[in-house]
Amino acid sequence: MKALFIGDIVGKIGRKTIAKIVPEIVKKEKIDLVIANCENIAHGKGITEATIKEALDSQIDILTSGNHIWAKKDYELVLSKYPVLRPANFPTKLGEGVKLIEVGTKKVLVINLLGRVFMKESLDDPFKKFDEILEEYKGKFDLAIVDFHSEASSEARAFGLYVDGKVSAVFGTHRHIMTADAQILGQGTFYITDLGMVGATPSVLGIDKDEVIKSYLTGMPFKHEIPEDGKAEFNALIIDFSKDPYKFKQIREIISID
Repeated sequence: MKALFIGDIVGKIGRKTIAKIVPEIVKKEKIDLVIANCENIAHGKGITEATIKEALDSQIDILTSGNHIWAKKDYELVLSKYPVLRPANFPTKLGEGVKLIEVGTKKVLVINLLGRVFMKESLDDPFKKFDEILEEYKGKFDLAIVDFHSEASSEARAFGLYVDGKVSAVFGTHRHIMTADAQILGQGTFYITDLGMVGATPSVLGIDKDEVIKSYLTGMPFKHEIPEDGKAEFNALIIDFSKDPYKFKQIREIISID
């Protein structure tokens, strides 16, 4: 099985970028499964039915999320109707934090978890929640993949090492900057601290750079202005799970979006 993992999709420019790039990659690389993080897909924060439909039309199979999943009022409809995960350690029964799917002959378990360090949300322990999930699905999957959405790179790294040998892959999201630590851990699990983002460039995490710089210079709050056209960056990673050890490659493309 060959999978494409895509970083946080930020706003309209991010949606335009995946529509332009993802189908080409799927065809060229013969991808079997596409997973992307969607917590910033609706103008930089939250999800809507229309924006999720755009992502699915771009050949994304499953969308994971994070702490901004609740920012738009559509979240209840989207979580009940579309293949969108919310972090499993949110103490709510709304939506799903785990999904077991069939990809060809493989049963793939996709898990979404949210780190607690520097997060304001009231969350269950993601380490313990992971253990509960693994026990519940024991013997039911061939591959397990985790999106660990977190602020602190130390927490992401600790989680990766904690689950090493128990899952096939752990990829981090939320920081919007692709890290240079893609690797196979000691017990065979693929790990990367952060996949990066799909959004405007140059920008600050997908937000208009001038607004953010002005905020640092003046100490005043900045507007989350998300550019809708111009140049965009696409950060993603391909893993071939049929190889032993897994073969992987990082992708970073810069394209013009009208």
